[in-house]
Amino acid sequence: MKRLLASTAVLLALAIPAAAQEYTPDPNAQAGGSIVITYKDDVATLDPAIGYDWQNWSMIKSLFDGLMDYVPGTTTLRPGLAESYDISEDGLTYTFHLRAGVKFHNGREMTAEDVKYSLDRVTDPATQSPGAGFFGSIAGFEAAGPDGLSGVEVIDPATVKITLSRPDATFLHVMALNFASVVAKEAVDEAGADFGKKPIGTGAFKLGEWTLGQRLVFEKNADYWRDGVPYLDSVVFEVGQEPVVALLRLQNGEVDVPGDGIPPAKFTEVMGDPAQAARVVQGGQLHTGYITLNVTIPPLDNLDVRKAVNMAINKERITQIINGRAVPATQPLPPSMPGYTEGYAGYPYDVEGAKALLAGAGLADGFETDLYVMNTDPNPRIAQAIQQDLSAIGIKANIQSLAQANVIEAGGAGTAPMIWSGGMAWIADFPDPSNFYGPILGCAGAGEGGWNWSKFCDEGLDKMAVEADSMSDPSQADARLKLWSDTYMGVMEQAPWAPVFNEERYTMKSERMGGEDSLYVDPVSIPVNYDYVWVKQ
Repeated sequence: MKRLLASTAVLLALAIPAAAQEYTPDPNAQAGGSIVITYKDDVATLDPAIGYDWQNWSMIKSLFDGLMDYVPGTTTLRPGLAESYDISEDGLTYTFHLRAGVKFHNGREMTAEDVKYSLDRVTDPATQSPGAGFFGSIAGFEAAGPDGLSGVEVIDPATVKITLSRPDATFLHVMALNFASVVAKEAVDEAGADFGKKPIGTGAFKLGEWTLGQRLVFEKNADYWRDGVPYLDSVVFEVGQEPVVALLRLQNGEVDVPGDGIPPAKFTEVMGDPAQAARVVQGGQLHTGYITLNVTIPPLDNLDVRKAVNMAINKERITQIINGRAVPATQPLPPSMPGYTEGYAGYPYDVEGAKALLAGAGLADGFETDLYVMNTDPNPRIAQAIQQDLSAIGIKANIQSLAQANVIEAGGAGTAPMIWSGGMAWIADFPDPSNFYGPILGCAGAGEGGWNWSKFCDEGLDKMAVEADSMSDPSQADARLKLWSDTYMGVMEQAPWAPVFNEERYTMKSERMGGEDSLYVDPVSIPVNYDYVWVKQ
């Protein structure tokens, strides 16, 4: 057995001692206090097996823990509920040694049985987890169901052994995803379908109150296993707040972080005011905004029609709607992600060429369809721009502007012909090209409730993806990234998406908020790492 941190081609963090992965707390941090976060929409769920949007991601991360974690504000892996782990020489067996004394919010001590139950649950098709596909390398995944995963074995109350069917270069990152969070079986059994409203985890905070349509209150977990955190006594999430109103309340000292960010219509005003600009935090993100084209709904099942849609979109104009806070996208991967294909220009903006493709498909007069969009600004305005672009080639797109949860539901059910992903656009769960494939372009994500809203499934590309993720030897890093590049070029040839732009993140915080800026644009705990921020007393 070799003890190591087998990370991705991004990190290649081999044989890093645990101490190097730890975090140095802010020496100025003060304990106590409460903060207010606002959102326009209510939260759909706090079940880590189900929740999969930017709004609930960091909430869930503060309520639950997994075997692995990240150094706050970074993409560097560190142990979580696993105090240590061993990896076999062939890369197929991971043995996790659990921390002693970790307790769920209900007071019961966590054991290896809870880890197995949680992994069995998330991969059981009955759970309908949008993240089930992440665990595809675990032995027994194909037969996952009520009997659980054969590849997850409880050795003793403090030890779990996970056997893979193939080497997986991303496996430790997968163990840090919200989907791999450890839950208490008795809490799930008691709450049933309402577990997402009555979550019980081991996280830094526990749910104190949830008044639907009004607010959620997270309370400090006094028994949290990490010493010294969280700093805050509570976090109040106020929902139903229009972003423009939230900004005004922040200016008045009533809000600490506007969860929906700076309203695009106010961005120039904010950045032009030195006092407000001083409270702005900017950070890069592994993000792509795109239009999904449901390949199962005619006439989008025709490749030439999908290519025509790609060629109709004026990406430069759309980026101006968000004040130029993005660059036009040519492919699923963002430019900063390893595996991005340099020099690939994507589909050109070519109205006449798009019309010719439609005519060749027998649709010279165009067709009528629906474009779903999240109803938070600027997304309806972006949808209107897309609508205008499509109208120029004869496509009448009726805009369905809905709450985030309703758009996600339609996408998962496969009833939406087109979806503008803004507000739900893909931000990498971990810094590896595989993360942009499995859940949103792979066959596993195309099932009921999945996030592959184009319902695109190419078994040949899936095999290439599996081959790439089986290349766990660091000496294969370059070859692995080349294979991923080829995979995404194969996706673009079939055009299940129209990639639109890669966005930068801008957020604001009140004057009383403390902690490094990286915690407010945390690449993993999106949008805020609540466990480590603090307030000045």
